[in-house]
Amino acid sequence: MKEKTEKGGEHPPSVDERYTQWKSLVPVLYDWLANHNLLWPSLSCRWGPQFEQATYKNRQRLYLSEQTDGSVPNTLVIANCEVVKPRVAAAQHISQFNEEARSPFVKKFKTIIHPGEVNRIRELPQDSKIVATHTDSPDVLIWDIESQPNRHATLGVNNSQPDLILTGHQDNAEFALAMCPSEPFVLSGGKDKSVVLWSIHDHVSTLAADQGDTKSPGSGASNPKSSAEGPTVQARGIFQGHDDTVEDVQFCPSSAQEFCSVGDDSCLILWDARTGSSPAVKVEKAHNADLHCVDWNPHDVNYILTGSADNTVHMFDRRNLTSGGVGSPIHIFEGHSAAVLCVQWSPDKSSVFGSSAEDGILNIWDHERIGKMKEAVDRKAPTSPPGLFFRHAGHRDKVVDFHWNVSDPWTIVSVSDDGESTGGGGTLQIWRMIDLIYRPEDEVLNELDKFKSHLLTCS
Repeated sequence: MKEKTEKGGEHPPSVDERYTQWKSLVPVLYDWLANHNLLWPSLSCRWGPQFEQATYKNRQRLYLSEQTDGSVPNTLVIANCEVVKPRVAAAQHISQFNEEARSPFVKKFKTIIHPGEVNRIRELPQDSKIVATHTDSPDVLIWDIESQPNRHATLGVNNSQPDLILTGHQDNAEFALAMCPSEPFVLSGGKDKSVVLWSIHDHVSTLAADQGDTKSPGSGASNPKSSAEGPTVQARGIFQGHDDTVEDVQFCPSSAQEFCSVGDDSCLILWDARTGSSPAVKVEKAHNADLHCVDWNPHDVNYILTGSADNTVHMFDRRNLTSGGVGSPIHIFEGHSAAVLCVQWSPDKSSVFGSSAEDGILNIWDHERIGKMKEAVDRKAPTSPPGLFFRHAGHRDKVVDFHWNVSDPWTIVSVSDDGESTGGGGTLQIWRMIDLIYRPEDEVLNELDKFKSHLLTCS
């Protein structure tokens, strides 16, 4: 839907026009969708453990936050989410939601009074009730969600005390945060241009049992810039190699000793803790602008994704990262009109990933479709960028975070900071595209043939 300008050119639809068009297509494109209005923006959203399975829906923890204006405290919120199972929701019902209302599928379960605003939430894959958070301080805060008491967020109330405080940064570390899939390791990056690694191995088993005995041998006072109090853990390693703020970090899925980072110096760096604190590989000019996000493919560890302020997503093969001294991606994905904020591989299919951006769009890509689409592109003008097969346009402002659900692999939670478009608050959406979109073509055609023969039999 594009309109003609006075000079005869075309300009894209406004945000409201795009949203109206999207909402009209919800019954066709989605198997299920829940829209949840947030009073305060949440800069992060993550799935926690699934704790109940029923006939038509499952119940699961959901982690988000409340970034307030100071009239009430900033909080880390644990919600209980009802996830409707595939092919259960009626098409006419899922689009009948009120943008200003809270979803009946999302209920607040527990509130933690957070020392400062929550910029990033990451759960420990081996034990997803253990959560790490970043705020505007040099420290990483570790929380045992189940053992933390529920608090009421009223002005002047004391902060909740984190179960652990990870120290080691010399300046604020606000966004770059990752938890290791194979070991209880935590990784962080910050304004001090460094990447810091911790092990919380000795503490995970005792967090809930005895919070009074969680200090490590290296425990001491936390960083003077810290806004939190509690037992501290010192860094296992500090890695130097960036020339500007580190914006995102990620572990290699197959090795707790290998990880990568991206930053405002336009570099992608691969690290190996076994070989020292200097970069194993440094990729200069991975993009032509600041890098905001990175993810490492859990199914094929050769592939790494990066997202940037240049509006693109780059896919790198770690066996051949550079050419002529600069980054040499094997694919460049161009489907956003503003800075890319988050990239994440699908937990279900090795070639599929999502990207969200300041343009309010969450794109779903499949890099294996690029070659298969070339013949169709040759026959007619391409209607969408190569590899793009789904655009989630349900948000009306920048999509700051999203997370695939490992327990229900094609279900995604996404959150937008709606401050610029609506004057405050945010929108949380939990959604699953209709399976005809992502299932193999021959499988879908077989099902359609069965449906046709069923209709003929009935008639």
